[in-house]
Amino acid sequence: MIESLRARWIFIFIVLAFAVIWTIPNFVNMENRWWPSKSKMVLGLDIQGGSHLVLRVDVDSAVKTDVSRMAAQLPNQLGEEKIVVSETKVTDPVRGVFAMKLGNPEQMPAALAYLDRFYGNTLRVADGGSGTLNVEYGELYLRDFKTKLLEQAIEVIRNRIDEFGVAEPSITAQGSDRILVQLPGIKDASQAKDLINRTARLDFMLVSREMDPAALQPLIDEAEKTAGISLKDLKYSQYIDKLNAALKGKIPENTIVYFEKQEGAESMEVGRRPYLLGTTDVVTGDKLTNAQVSVDQYGKPIVNFQFDALGAKEFGDLTTKHVNESMAIVLDKVVKSAPNIQSPITGGRGQITLGGGRDHNQTLNEAKLISTALRAGALPATLEQLEERTVGPSLGADAIRQGQIGAFVAAALVFVFMIIYYKSFGFVADLSLAFNVLITVAILSSLGATLTLPGVAGLALTLGISVDASVIVFERIKEEMTKGSTLRAAINEGYHRAFSAIIDSNLTSIAVCVVLYYFGTGPVRGFAVTLLTGLVITTFTAVFFTRALIETMVNKWNMNLSVR
Repeated sequence: MIESLRARWIFIFIVLAFAVIWTIPNFVNMENRWWPSKSKMVLGLDIQGGSHLVLRVDVDSAVKTDVSRMAAQLPNQLGEEKIVVSETKVTDPVRGVFAMKLGNPEQMPAALAYLDRFYGNTLRVADGGSGTLNVEYGELYLRDFKTKLLEQAIEVIRNRIDEFGVAEPSITAQGSDRILVQLPGIKDASQAKDLINRTARLDFMLVSREMDPAALQPLIDEAEKTAGISLKDLKYSQYIDKLNAALKGKIPENTIVYFEKQEGAESMEVGRRPYLLGTTDVVTGDKLTNAQVSVDQYGKPIVNFQFDALGAKEFGDLTTKHVNESMAIVLDKVVKSAPNIQSPITGGRGQITLGGGRDHNQTLNEAKLISTALRAGALPATLEQLEERTVGPSLGADAIRQGQIGAFVAAALVFVFMIIYYKSFGFVADLSLAFNVLITVAILSSLGATLTLPGVAGLALTLGISVDASVIVFERIKEEMTKGSTLRAAINEGYHRAFSAIIDSNLTSIAVCVVLYYFGTGPVRGFAVTLLTGLVITTFTAVFFTRALIETMVNKWNMNLSVR
């Protein structure tokens, strides 16, 4: 028995040593010191402060973009089947409705058969008469498209926040088009917001040759004057939308105007160069696999990017088809460069140059931000910030103080009650509780978990629940001693008979915590994680640890413990 007891104590001391190693960084700064672990619990937004953002996903604009591309692609696809489409008109972009007029009305059955075969689950197509196809997005497809749009936006934001280095952010959907973002402990909220709000939409678009570039600027000046718009009074994206709306009918169909900031200009307002770009043959950046900051031959920061296999093929096909034409590299509707395609680019690699006019650090910071956004993923739609709140450190300090008081009072009541009611056995139970809290903090620290106020409540509740296991054991020991058993026999029998009851009660509580974590969000998950960790540890501390300690005191030290 002694050898078995010695093995148990060796295991207990190993667990205790690891618990101390992972707990100390929470109370002592180990950043510049040697220590096996520097991991510690992260305090949540409600404790240490941080940023609270509510963003709206521009779902309607994303649907409009998708409808416009579908309306531009279908005539080309039908053309490959020798079905000529003479005219395409989008009538309701929000609902995904457009019409296609066939060059030969007799080809209507062939067109309907083709669309049913390849787009039967996406589009509802009807013969509108006079050789016209009425096309509309299916209701289920449109609903699924919007849902996936929101889910994709959340995932991209989460990837970007992970790149930014915020531990345990809370990013959840609110309604059909809103996202709640909570960033605990963030010190530079402006940079995080800039990273989140960047659509980082990368497009490779051909420079249109349907209009003389010299005639484009006068049209822009006239449109600005007629519509009463100016880049000084609007955000760039708003200015672009209003300008192209004013230019509709004055520039060729399936083209759009974007701008490049001129080299040496401090902003778009000071100097910009217009480009007329085609909207049909476009390769998007959603097939990028990597984006890294590098330097060009002159030592200036650039962003190198690489496509996946499908993206490389599309990029290669585009550059092969349009050799000796100019292709614009467009990031967030801003033309970064417009090089001439001298030969097909089939390697799937390219670069974004950032221009001059700024110091090296400014250009390098922009390159880092662009590469981070592209590497984390492109947002499927633009974001609008609806709400921003900053939780100050004073509120966090008050929360910590009140939480500490509540947890201390709860722990003190439990400790005092156990000693008064169970005498020396109660003291053993208190040691078990202290060990339980120590291991819980160590595990949460090793995982880098976020401790919120609900988590503090879960930690305090763990004390009350975990002591229940000791109560069950002690009551069984009392029953055995009442029957006339010796103390040693009562201890053996008490732990043996109480073990199944402890396991059953803990399993049911653990199941509830798992359900709370799976279906809950934010604070509910924090509460579930803390309580779940404490419950799992209870089996070790209240059964394994207390039994080893009591058997040592009774069998080896011959102490006459009292349980009454």
